[in-house]
Amino acid sequence: MAKKAAFNESVKYILRKVNDILDHISQNDFDAIKDLFFSSNHIFVYGAGRSGLVVKAFAIRLVHLGFQAFVIGETITVPVQKGDLVVIVSGSGETIPAVMTAEIAHNLGASVISITGKKKSGIAKYANVTLFISASCRDSERKRYAPLGTLFEASVWILLDGIVADLLDSKQETEETMRKRHATLEQ
Repeated sequence: MAKKAAFNESVKYILRKVNDILDHISQNDFDAIKDLFFSSNHIFVYGAGRSGLVVKAFAIRLVHLGFQAFVIGETITVPVQKGDLVVIVSGSGETIPAVMTAEIAHNLGASVISITGKKKSGIAKYANVTLFISASCRDSERKRYAPLGTLFEASVWILLDGIVADLLDSKQETEETMRKRHATLEQ
C-alpha cells in the first residue's frame, strides 16, 4: 500500500508544483515567442539529456503543425541560418553544448529562445527571449516525489504543449490537419 501512496502523492505534488511554476510565465514573453515562431524560416530545437527528450517531442508537434522543424545534432538537420529560430532548453542554462549552440545561433543571425531554470545563464545572454522556469524549491517532498530535474522537465513539457495548442489555434489548424502530417506508414 505504501508504494501506491508514494505514487499518488508524487503525482499530486508534481501537478501542483508544475501549475505554480507555469503561472509565473509572462504574457509579454509568451507573445514575443509566438511572434518568433511565425516570423522564422526554420525552427530548431536543442536540449541535452531529459531536456533533449522534451524538445524532441516538441519538434514532432511542430512538424505536425506544418512548421519546418529540426533537432540540432540529428544527421538530417539543415544548417541554421539568419532568419531561423533556435529553441534551447537547459535547466542550468550552463550546459556547455547548449551555451555553444546559443552563441553560434546568435552569431549566425538566428533568433534564440532559451528556456532555463537560471535567469542569468550562459544561454540567456544570447537569447532574444528567455523563459525562466523557476523549478528549484526546498520542499522536503521534492527530493522524494520529484527528484533531480523532474519539476523543470515536466514544466517545460507542459509549457511546450501549451505553445503547440496556441500555435494550433493561431494557424487555424485542427487535430485532423495535424494528423495528415503524422506518421504516414501507420494504418
